[in-house]
Amino acid sequence: MWHEILSRHQFSAYKFLRQKLIQHFIVDFYCAKLGWVIEIDGDSHAEQRGYDENRTVLLQRHGLTMIRYDNRDVLNNIAGVYDDLAGRLG
Repeated sequence: MWHEILSRHQFSAYKFLRQKLIQHFIVDFYCAKLGWVIEIDGDSHAEQRGYDENRTVLLQRHGLTMIRYDNRDVLNNIAGVYDDLAGRLG
């Protein structure tokens, strides 16, 4: 995700940071201008749904939009992930 989309400035008007500390959470990717947190969910997330849901609620209370992608989609359908992000930008 980082190497294929975000670090290549394909969305050049927006700066994304990797592994950003927000409150007491480290998020995968963050864009301050958009107020977006992008999380890549691997297999371990299936075992921690309650934690992820609480984390999402807390971050949303700070005005952030959570965007989640499954790790399989990032690995096997990066073009689809890119299209989804581009569509969210309007």
